[in-house]
Amino acid sequence: IALFLPFLASSVVSRALNFSLFCWLIHQVSPDLYGDNNTRLFTYWTSDAYQATGCYNILCSGFVQINNEVAMGASIFPISGYSGSQYDISILIWKDPKEGHWWMQFGKEYVLGYWPSFLFSYLADSASMIEWGGEVVNSQAEGVHTSTQMGSGHFPEEGFGKASYFKNIQVVDSTNNLKAPHGMGTFTEQSNCYDVQNGNNADWGSYFYYGGPGRSANCQ
Repeated sequence: IALFLPFLASSVVSRALNFSLFCWLIHQVSPDLYGDNNTRLFTYWTSDAYQATGCYNILCSGFVQINNEVAMGASIFPISGYSGSQYDISILIWKDPKEGHWWMQFGKEYVLGYWPSFLFSYLADSASMIEWGGEVVNSQAEGVHTSTQMGSGHFPEEGFGKASYFKNIQVVDSTNNLKAPHGMGTFTEQSNCYDVQNGNNADWGSYFYYGGPGRSANCQ
C-alpha cells in the first residue's frame, strides 16, 4: 500500500506495552482490501501497537461514523496527475474536551465520526507527538526492496505538480484552537527509495513534499 499517514501518539517508555495510536491513513491503494487500485479515504486505529486491537474503517467496533454522505473506505476522485491538475483534501482531527472523544472532519462541511475515548488509555488527555507522512509495506520478497511507490512515485525535489505533499499543517492545542506546529523535523528510513523535504511560506504555511519510486537502480 502507498498512503498518507497522520497519526497521534502518547509519550511512551515501552512501545510494545505503553502505546496508543490513532492512524488516520488518508490515502490508500489496497487491492487486497478493496479489490481494486482506487485511491481511498480510510482510517485505521489501534490501542496496543497492532497486537490485538484495531481495524480499518468500521470493520470492527471502534470508529463511530455519524455521517451518511461520505463513506469510510470510499474512492477519492478526481486525483492529481503528474504534470497535470493537482487536487488536495483537508482533514481535521480534534479531541472533544467534554466527552474525550477524538473526532474526524473531512473538508469544511463533513464531520465523519469519532473514536470513543474508552478505546485509548494513553491519549486520555492529549497527544505528545503528531506525525504526517507516507508508509509502504516492504516485505523484502526475494531479498529485494518493494517496487511499491509512495505518494506520486516521484522524489520531493521535483516539487509541485510532480511530487506529493502535505500543506497548511497545523495542530489543535489544549484550547481547541489551530496553531502552527513547532519543532518539526523530518525522517526517512531509506532516502534512496523515498525521501522528504519540508518548508514554510505564506501561502502554504508549514508543508513538505515526500515520496519516491521504491525499488530502482539506487534502491535495492
